Amino acid sequence: MSTLTSVALISALALAACGDDNGEAEETEEDQVGTADAEDGDDHDDDDHDDDDHGHEEEEEDEAEALEPSDRPTHEAGGPQPRLVVTYDGGVAVLDGVSIEVLGDFDAEGFVRVNKAGDGRHAFLSEGDSFRLIDSGTWGVPHGDHDDFYTTDPYLSDVTLDGETPAHVVSHDGIGALFFDGTGEYHAIDLSELDVEADAIETIADYETEGVHHGVAVVNEDGSRLETLEDRSGARFLDADGEEIARSEECPGVHGEAAGPEGIIAVGCEDGVLVWDGAEFEKLSTGEEYSRIGNLFPAEGSPVFLGDYRTDPDGEEPMTSVALANVETGEITTVDVGSPYNWRNLQRGPEGEALVLTEDGQLHIIDPETGETLDQIQVLDEWTEPEEWQTPRPAIRANGDLLYITDPDSQQIHLLDLAEGEIIATGEVDFVPNEIIVLDGRAVEGVSSDYDDDHGHDHDGHDHDHDHDHDDDDHDDHDHDHDDEDDDHDH
Repeated sequence: MSTLTSVALISALALAACGDDNGEAEETEEDQVGTADAEDGDDHDDDDHDDDDHGHEEEEEDEAEALEPSDRPTHEAGGPQPRLVVTYDGGVAVLDGVSIEVLGDFDAEGFVRVNKAGDGRHAFLSEGDSFRLIDSGTWGVPHGDHDDFYTTDPYLSDVTLDGETPAHVVSHDGIGALFFDGTGEYHAIDLSELDVEADAIETIADYETEGVHHGVAVVNEDGSRLETLEDRSGARFLDADGEEIARSEECPGVHGEAAGPEGIIAVGCEDGVLVWDGAEFEKLSTGEEYSRIGNLFPAEGSPVFLGDYRTDPDGEEPMTSVALANVETGEITTVDVGSPYNWRNLQRGPEGEALVLTEDGQLHIIDPETGETLDQIQVLDEWTEPEEWQTPRPAIRANGDLLYITDPDSQQIHLLDLAEGEIIATGEVDFVPNEIIVLDGRAVEGVSSDYDDDHGHDHDGHDHDHDHDHDDDDHDDHDHDHDDEDDDHDH
């Protein structure tokens, strides 16, 4: 299914550097792989038992299908265990983030999109007229001065939040905001309460914008919120009582959302970036009549947002420059990457580097402060962006030093070690990958977790002598990186 070198194993396990001395992490990985594809079966030398074995496998598959979510086995891991959620035509798959092997494959109706829920474990599929909850099966539980990590089998639930044209999902302060374009409504949920065995996704508050539009909203823990305007000319901020305290109509074509340091929220415009600093709006202008920044990508602690940069209002000319919007200096600079790219080809590196995958197959690594190109790595063959935005095209998603790259033409997903500058694993899949997110199970600030209680773990009854002195800065999970939610689907 995939090729994994010893270098890959070392790199991936560096992400889980609080290694478990009792060997349970290794057992966990084997257990995960064992659930990947039951149809692969075991190799038997005795041909006389082929029919019996096949029947036994079918029985095991039927039992697996009938398994209730709470009956899934839980395994303790030595550190964060990344998993990928990948959509394709007619389904969604969950893959191991180290071996790139399929752990679960589920049918889904129509064209589906995937969004991080924001708790480090779950995701939402935009399927038909609903957001549908999927459990990636990886999570962390705070325990004293460290987190404990666990895995289980992935599970696509029937738990939904229904509405017309589900679109953006944004998480902030442990609160998720699910936006429906068809009504202009959005709903706040408590991310710590997500449950694949619930009857439905329960909301803690329901809001209406000023009218129907393709929009986005952010809800804070205190109930205050930012929402885009009906005519998409900008955004407004409301207090916990719903009173408007600030408005800006200086952001034509408003789209996307990203959170920065010190409570900053930014949205893209057709001529720059609109920034909410917690007290007022500020407009950062590109100085061009039309220069659309439709998607923004933040990095932990960085004042710079990476954005796509389109100068053709008709959308016929490809994008070949990216924007770097610095909220400290109030300036937007552009960097020419010399080849076309699209909105799925942007990410941030472990030190905040701007990562850009271009159609010549090059990965560009750019210093966000200076705009200097630090490195270029050939990661794919040349490719051309398809005309329809729903059609699969290469996409990248980052998790610390690890970068995942989809290759729809070859039906492969590559794992690149950014520190080494080389691909260290490649997984082959039997579907054409489209959208992708990565979850590593790290506990997210603002999201309380009761998963340990749910799974009956007695932390007082086991020993924690293993080493937890890992360098968190090397593998930061950018909690506010809403790139997966900010994909431009205005087409």
